Amino acid sequence: MGIDLDHRKKRSHRTETQSEDPYLRLLIKLYEFLARRTDSAFNQTVLKRLQMSKTNRPPVSVSKIARLGSKDLIVVVVGTVTDDERYHPENFPALSICALRFTKSARSRIVNAGGRCITFDQLAMERPTGTKTLLVRGKKKC
Repeated sequence: MGIDLDHRKKRSHRTETQSEDPYLRLLIKLYEFLARRTDSAFNQTVLKRLQMSKTNRPPVSVSKIARLGSKDLIVVVVGTVTDDERYHPENFPALSICALRFTKSARSRIVNAGGRCITFDQLAMERPTGTKTLLVRGKKKC
């Protein structure tokens, strides 16, 4: 009788980032702690997305965030928030947005509309389990 070899590739997600960014490394340590100490799937998802490569963290425009967000939710983007010049500024709602990075024009548009731009460590202090948050990510194939 022969030996049955399993030739399928075993796929797994990253366990650490390849980036040298010290802020990103500290965020990963923070969300590893939160994922371990809370029963929240939100923290595990954020940790997994923080460990992704930059090509797998596509940017999200403020027009998409404005379509999806509401006043009582914090919109969370593990990536960059960019401005959309086609979107009219008088239509932009006052939202709280958490992201790794904001472009200058996107940050000014959010703040001028009465919204907040917060970081992930501020989000961990405010909502450690991810309650009343909306996790958004951009289209990877655009």
